[in-house]
Amino acid sequence: MTGRTRRNVGGWVIAATMLIVACWPLVRAARAQAAPGAPVAEAQAEPPESFFEIVFSGGSVGISIMLFLLGLSVTAAYLVIEHLLTIRRRDMMPEGLGDEVRAQLTAGKVAEAVQVCRDRPSFLSFVLLNGIAEIEGGWSAVEKALEDATAEQSARLFRKIEYLSVIGNIAPMAGLLGTVTGMIMAFREVAATQGSAGAAELAEGIYSALVTTVAGLVIAIPALGAFAIFRNRVDQFVAEAAYVAQHVFNPLKRRRWASQARRSPPPPPNRED
Repeated sequence: MTGRTRRNVGGWVIAATMLIVACWPLVRAARAQAAPGAPVAEAQAEPPESFFEIVFSGGSVGISIMLFLLGLSVTAAYLVIEHLLTIRRRDMMPEGLGDEVRAQLTAGKVAEAVQVCRDRPSFLSFVLLNGIAEIEGGWSAVEKALEDATAEQSARLFRKIEYLSVIGNIAPMAGLLGTVTGMIMAFREVAATQGSAGAAELAEGIYSALVTTVAGLVIAIPALGAFAIFRNRVDQFVAEAAYVAQHVFNPLKRRRWASQARRSPPPPPNRED
């Protein structure tokens, strides 16, 4: 089992554990309602007191939205853990890789430089391999290959972390949907009773509806914060990879300039009439 596979399995195990822990209060509540001899009227009259009772007190629609938000929270937690394990310096910018490849290329050992990159797979090694593959085409081809490889890998990383931004934007909207639905049901009850519903009953429906908005914001704020952190980290690694790649292939660029200088004849001396 590779390291990436172990990280994925570990992330899914953590996500499944969080889902089971979060859904356990629902199971207990269902068992309590199904218990024989339970005073139904008293249970309905008592307002929810515990945190989980308040969270899941919005009826079938509210519970469905809360379960959806719970799934988003578990997914966001998994993505954060997975990004912390993969988007880090030692996996993307191995220490000393650029210096080793530069030394091999300076000595004219292209095959050895390729092997060094393949032995240490990473963001930087992918960029360097694409540059090495175009050495025979000259500095212009190498520079173009480096730019294309850097753009390709940075786009892949940005697509990877974009899911956190999507979750951060969807969660508040789903929470607002639950709140609006709960408010509609609360005022529908007022209309059905022709205004005889008390303030306590109306307030209970309203605060139950607002729970989904709170849950959506609680999910969105950390997700968007994590997205900003990982985006800045990716930007930093992309800039560093471009700088290191330019440093690695500087000897090739200098040799090109030297060969052009040797081939071009010296300018004729100025003659005064």
